Parts: sequence; C-alpha cells; structure tokens
Amino acid sequence: MAFAEDTWSVGEAKIQGKPVVYKFINTAPPASIRQKLPWLTVISWKYDGSENNGMPPKIVNEAMVKLEDALETIDGRETLYLDAYSATGNNLKEFAFYIADREHFMANFNHALHGHPAYPIEINFYEDNEWNDLAKLHQDFGVDR
Repeated sequence: MAFAEDTWSVGEAKIQGKPVVYKFINTAPPASIRQKLPWLTVISWKYDGSENNGMPPKIVNEAMVKLEDALETIDGRETLYLDAYSATGNNLKEFAFYIADREHFMANFNHALHGHPAYPIEINFYEDNEWNDLAKLHQDFGVDR
C-alpha cells in the first residue's frame, strides 16, 4: 500500500463560539487503500481551556506536543494506519487515524508511548468504511475529496 500523505491543510472553525483548529490530509487515499483501513480511531484529550478561549493552557499543550511526537513514531504507517486529522480547541484535542486492525494498532501505539507518563486520553474506534468522517471535514472546509 503506497499513499503519500504529502499535502495537509489547516483551517479554523467555531464550535460553541470557541475556535477549533483542524489539520487534515487534503486528499483521501484511493478506495483500494480506504477499504483496508475501515476503523476511524480517535484519541481524545479533554482539558480545561476556560482561561484561554477553549485552547489548552501552556503546560497542557507542551504535554500534548510530546504525545503528538510519540504518535508520529507508531510503526505501521501506510500499512496499519494513516493519519487523517487533528483538532484543537473548545476544551478538546483529538488525533484521528484510519486503521486496519485495532489490536495491532494498539500494540504499536503502546510500544510508541512506552516510557511516557500516562496521558489523560480516551481512545474510541468507529467503523467508517467509506471514510465519511474525513469526507465531512473536507466538505466543511470546501476541499475536494
């Protein structure tokens, strides 16, 4: 499976009056790749951004950057998973991936975060064979799929 995630966009939306910054891949991979990655996997970190217009406080943001750096080292990019988007704002940070296998992804995820402190995150899996979540984000920002 070869798909270059070479082009990303950044956009801002308002949710409940608070800014939310999205970073997302501009182009969904071909259907042949999407079919192999049917699970939308969302890693969520809730925080108190009431002092910062819904954005994370500096110390929390620094920890989020460490988490994001670790996520970039997960083994299996393009075969086990693809990054789809991240969102920050309105008291929530999310990292979204499309993955092939939940158990294998979680094993690689845990390996990549070995030695890190426990982060206050939740991980949810949703079956999204058609990649509708990313398609909706593209539609919201006027990006052709």
